[in-house]
Amino acid sequence: MLSQYLYISTAPTLPREDVDAILATSARNNPQRGITGLLLFNGRNFLQLLEGDEGEVSELMQTIAADPRHSGVSVIDRRSITARACPNWAMKRVLIAESIETRRDMLERDLPEALDPEVRKMIVNFAVLN
Repeated sequence: MLSQYLYISTAPTLPREDVDAILATSARNNPQRGITGLLLFNGRNFLQLLEGDEGEVSELMQTIAADPRHSGVSVIDRRSITARACPNWAMKRVLIAESIETRRDMLERDLPEALDPEVRKMIVNFAVLN
């Protein structure tokens, strides 16, 4: 059974190098676990979408929750899915435009078309509000 998790967390003092290291580790480890997804970081908060086998994603969520580089890990959406929204992304960093005016357009262009409309709305709202 495929599952999709969307969570947020706080990491106000995390340097850019650490975010890059997280992405590199994800790109290396996620294919072995069959996990795909995307990551947004606004300089203070993470929003991450993870998808894969329920057991693998649940185990990864436990690891993420125990990671001292961030706090307040909160799953805001968890659902069973029949197909992945990000099948080719071991972990893609979706950039948030500097200009609030262009954020929505940039995200609508960069987010996968297969995202559930509710999940897309949560991701866009996260980016626009931060």
